[in-house]
Amino acid sequence: MSLALRQPQTFEPSLAACYTGPLANFTPPLIGSMPPLEALNAARWLDAHWLKEDIALMAEQYPGGDLRAVASIWSKWHFSALALPTLVANLLLNRKLPVGLNDLQVVLNDKGCTSRLWLPHEGTPLTTHSPYERFATLIEQHWTPLIEQLAAISGAATRVFWSNAGSYIDHFINVLAEHPLVNEGALEAAKALLETRTLANGKRNPLFQPVRYVQPKGSEEVKRVRKLCCLRYLLDELGTCGTCPLEACNIEASKHARTNQAAC
Repeated sequence: MSLALRQPQTFEPSLAACYTGPLANFTPPLIGSMPPLEALNAARWLDAHWLKEDIALMAEQYPGGDLRAVASIWSKWHFSALALPTLVANLLLNRKLPVGLNDLQVVLNDKGCTSRLWLPHEGTPLTTHSPYERFATLIEQHWTPLIEQLAAISGAATRVFWSNAGSYIDHFINVLAEHPLVNEGALEAAKALLETRTLANGKRNPLFQPVRYVQPKGSEEVKRVRKLCCLRYLLDELGTCGTCPLEACNIEASKHARTNQAAC
């Protein structure tokens, strides 16, 4: 049993109590006690067999669809469910949640996608504003091993999945910046995570600048654009999303080629 599971902690306010204001329409994760019977340990995805099984459920929605796109969309469901509570605890409560693959459990919907998380406890206090240290568990013990598996079974580049993860970090940073409980020092640390090319461990930061904010010529609107495409356009049922960097590209030509995984 992991250390996180052996050391439950209780804090006030609770994580769930923060889901007000800009978070009122979101559902907090389940905390402590026994996980639901239908919950699965996220560490199952370290085994390629089980990751393929769960993604196969989603693939049924897109018969004959490109597996790279299906895996990418599956990851977006999971990364969204994971990024928000991690940032809520980090930016509002100054806590680090037990979000390693071995520590949390997931509830999947009927399409095989993450719909809710179960966490063993409310987290541990953070005592640093180092961007890397504040998010090291998330990066090293969850995203890195899972993204490597996703890339291996789908054929999509790892940078596609890191772009998905970073896009949600960017999105929820902006959401939480409007929360009355936001800690300004923690907020700046989270922003710095996305603006740093190299992590504290000396490795390249795969979360570096996942999105750009651009103002098209002749427009007063600032547009949020991902640096890399999430590949959903490879599925005929979906097409591009509202932040797609391929919007101005020849999408039909890209569909036939099936090779373009980056922005124009």
